Order: sequence, then structure tokens, then C-alpha cells
Amino acid sequence: MIDVRALRDDPEPARASQRARGADPALVDRILDADAERREALQAFESLRARQKEVSRSVGRAPKEERPAVLAHAKELAEQVKAAEAHANEVGARADQLARAIPNIILPGVPTGGEEDYVVLRHEGPVPRDFAAEGIAPQDHLALGEGLRAIDVKRGAKVSGSRFYYLTGIGARLELALLTMAMDQAVSAGFTPMITPTLVTPEVMGGTGFLNEHSEEIYYLPADDLYLTGTSEVALAGYHMGEILDLSDGPLHYMGWSTCYRREAGAAGKDTRGIIRVHQFNKAEMFSYCRPEDAEEEHARFLAWEEQMLAKVELPYRVIDTAAGDLGTSAARKFDCEAWLPTQERYMEVTSTSNCTTFQARRLGIREKRSDGQTHPVATLNGTLATTRWIVAMLENHQLPDGSVRVPEALRPYLGGLEALTPASGR
Repeated sequence: MIDVRALRDDPEPARASQRARGADPALVDRILDADAERREALQAFESLRARQKEVSRSVGRAPKEERPAVLAHAKELAEQVKAAEAHANEVGARADQLARAIPNIILPGVPTGGEEDYVVLRHEGPVPRDFAAEGIAPQDHLALGEGLRAIDVKRGAKVSGSRFYYLTGIGARLELALLTMAMDQAVSAGFTPMITPTLVTPEVMGGTGFLNEHSEEIYYLPADDLYLTGTSEVALAGYHMGEILDLSDGPLHYMGWSTCYRREAGAAGKDTRGIIRVHQFNKAEMFSYCRPEDAEEEHARFLAWEEQMLAKVELPYRVIDTAAGDLGTSAARKFDCEAWLPTQERYMEVTSTSNCTTFQARRLGIREKRSDGQTHPVATLNGTLATTRWIVAMLENHQLPDGSVRVPEALRPYLGGLEALTPASGR
């Protein structure tokens, strides 16, 4: 959640953030009004409690004939204190609920607008292939995957319904190779590898900011009151919930490897062929706890690590600065890397890295104790290092005329030295 004291001192950045997101700036004023009401109710409660304690202490000192009246007054004050406390708690809960409703305040420079208002920062990687000049009619990833006996969506649908699939043979080996290469890179950069839980409590899911406008995309198990995670970011953010961290030696870096689950509500008819937009996939996710003043520099490092992985798989891609209206609740800024998809002649998101500043840490009670003896909220960041969706871009960009697929050089050691994917290579 946002820092209400900072909001009280200067509400305009929050109003401007809301306008840039296409959200209601009046929410800021409702939060401030609720905060003022909370402070007023708390002050009234504390004043009454102090008066009640003073009167209670005076009972023994009062003359005998006055004690019944003083005692009655003390009892009356005790009832007033009880009512004032209940009112303060009620007002405080309402103020906290409002404060949790506002998304993170965007950072300076974030583009204003919605999903289509991103800014392209640069293009990287090899130049997209000219298949026409090569005399090749490119196949899409599903046709290639089926030809390689690497992807089976028909049996996935038979077993689990639409948007489920099997990775078989070389498809399974390819995903494991990709994620293992991501883990090796993360470990070499100082990350602690983690296999994370994929079921979390409402406290953790809500604390990370995922139970707002995107809650319809999350699978919920009511019998257990648990949520299936759509990213290991959730479990990694909850790992230090309620703790005081030591960041004196720099950020804490974790890389989570997990299966992810998303309903993809509202995405009917969009990227439903193959494995672009599915309900279950695997992902390697970077996560960092750092000091707020270091967060922007850390964000740049996360983007660089993502691009290092994309260079290894030799994909043409672009980097975009996501517009405010397309940011998640907890993100103050987000950079996406989008790989070129030849058969659709468009770019497709393959990585995303978000700077969540202190938003998640405040909600989850994660702080750092500094040399001044005071505790301060930390900043959290996350970033994709590899995911199942990468297979889509890799198959299409590296396909060969006979339906086989060239293996990028950096990935070959993870596939036993294979230079090309063929139906026989998955056996």
C-alpha cells in the first residue's frame, strides 16, 4: 500500500498517478478524508481513556461519601471508552481498506494511457528473418510443435479442457533446458534458487496486490481458503512477510521456479491457438528485496539479466516502457521484452520486470533496520527470466525448411549437444 503520511504531505503525485492510469483521482481525497476521520477518532478514544484512568485512580482518594458518585462516573467513562475504541477500530478499518484500494504511485517518466500507449525504447537481437527471401513458408509454433511431437494440445484438451497441453519428447526437454539455463544464470549472478509453493493464503495474495482488478484471473480453492499463484512472485514476496531484514550487504536476490496458473479471464479469442495464452505454464522468476533508494538501479539490472537470457536464445525482440494504465496494481514501473513472432508479424511479450517500490512490503509488513535504529519499508522487484511461452518464439524464429528447429548455441549443452530439434531428438 502507499505511504499515507506522504500522501497527507503531498497528495498531488497520487492524483497525477491515478489520472495517468485512467483511474479516479478522487480516491486520493477519500483516503485523506478517511485518514483524518481515523486520526480524529483515535485521538478522541485516547483522550477518553486517559480521563477514565485518571478518574479510576481518584476513587480511592475520594472522600467516603463521594466515592459512589466517582465510581459511577468511572464506570460511565469506561463504557464511553469502549464505544470510542470500537468506533476508532471501525473507522480505522475503513481507512485501511480505502488505502489498500489505490494502486501504487507510478514513477516519473512512465507513459500515460492504456495498453496501446507503451513506448518502444529500442530493438535488440538479430534482425527478423525474411522467410520470403529464403523461399520458406513459415509454420507457426503449433504446427512445428506437432511435427516435432513436442506439443500435444488435443490430448491436453481431452484431459483438462481448453488451453491445456502436454509438452512431450523434445518439447519437455526444451522447457527443462531453458529453465535450467535460466537458473544457472541466476545462480551465477548471486540469486538463491527457490522451488516455491503454488498455493498461498489470502493474506499473501492480497498483500502482493493481486486481489484487485485482476482477481478474476486467479484460481481460488474455497474449501481450503487458498489461491493458486499465477507467478512465483507471490510466494517470494510472502517469504519474508512480517520480518525485519538485513540489507546492509545489498539486496536479497531469489529466483523462483514454479508452475503458474491463470484463468486468462476475458481473453477469449486472443492467442488461443497453441501455447501462447494458457491456464498452466512454468516460469523462472527473479525477485529482489532492496532499499527504496536503490530500486531504480536494481530495476535496470533486472532488465539487463532478462536481455542476457534473450541473447542466449538468439531472439529478435524489442523493449517497451509499459503505460500507466496497463501496469498491475503493485507496479510503479514495468519494462517488457517482446519477441518477434514471424507467423503473426507482431511482437509477443516474453519477459516483464516491475519495480513495486515499497507498495508490497508495506502491505506484507517487510522492513529493514538501519544504522539509525529505525525500521523502514523495503522495496520489492520482480522479473521473468524464462517461461514456457519462450518456446513459441524459439520454434518460429529458428525453424528450418524441413520442419526441424535449430538449437541456439548457448542452449545446446542443456540438450546433450543437440544442434537441431527433430521428432527423433525427444525420444
